[in-house]
Amino acid sequence: MTMKPGPKYSAAVLWTLMILGFALVPVLMSSSYQLNLASHVLVWGLFAVAFNMLWGVTGMLSFGQALYYGLGAYFVGLMVEYLGSAWYLPAIGIGMLAVAATSFLLGLLVIRVGGVYFTMLTLAFGQLAWQITFKWYDFTGGDDGIQGITAPGFLQNPIAYYYFLLVLVMLSMWILKRMAYSPFGLMLRCVRQNPERVRFLGRRVRRNQLRVYIVSSLFAGLAGSLMAGIDNSIHTDMFFWTTSGEVILMSVLGGLNQFFGPFVGAVAIIIIEDIVGAWTEYWSLIIGSLIMGMVILFPKGLVGELHHLKLRMMQLKARRSK
Repeated sequence: MTMKPGPKYSAAVLWTLMILGFALVPVLMSSSYQLNLASHVLVWGLFAVAFNMLWGVTGMLSFGQALYYGLGAYFVGLMVEYLGSAWYLPAIGIGMLAVAATSFLLGLLVIRVGGVYFTMLTLAFGQLAWQITFKWYDFTGGDDGIQGITAPGFLQNPIAYYYFLLVLVMLSMWILKRMAYSPFGLMLRCVRQNPERVRFLGRRVRRNQLRVYIVSSLFAGLAGSLMAGIDNSIHTDMFFWTTSGEVILMSVLGGLNQFFGPFVGAVAIIIIEDIVGAWTEYWSLIIGSLIMGMVILFPKGLVGELHHLKLRMMQLKARRSK
């Protein structure tokens, strides 16, 4: 009797193929631009998956996650600018500690409100950070940002930095996946569906919301700090609300109810922007139309629709076998 591959086997194959595919990019690439594009996909994918822990899993729509993305990037950029490239790696850790502390303090405020009020309050804090960074020209460089951010030692090599990036992103996504399907993740889904019943069972809703808010912000900050090393620069747009809007769009396009959905959405949007942007000057109109059409045609997201199609095929096969 043959054994059918189970969910764990399928997940292992998916992880292997994804890691192998990205690991082969430096080997198969024909230009350094392709390496840079793959790096952007990895960082935005991590940012989108981290954001989806907050919205897709818990149901908390934040329009201010760019605050933590920008905070992680600016800690790296400013420390390298004023203290030297030797501080690049310590700056990533220090930045994540700062993100954790900031998200804890702000989280105590924003989780007290729900729905659109939560969304608007997170947006307000994000825009406040953008305004401070924009105006504090002598320290942050204002709208010019900071250029020439370089990693120390062997990480100055783009291929070495890419593999460093790949390891951190895949490890982070593995941690987030374990959390999403742990008892903690199950509790977060219960909070999204029926918070009153969760309270009735003796569980603390706000405490769990605060925890996932900190976790999501922490990995958003990590994504920002890694992006500083890819572009060798930081800029105020990292704090702007459109950055949060873009990661929301990636989550919707890929599929909110699927763990890898936001990552796939990030891949799709970045590739579409790259192809269309090189083809026409009216790229914003065409990209907007394409994404709107994809959202209408695939309401469950790209991964969600594939999963739905797979279930339909399995049901059809089961009916035929009867």
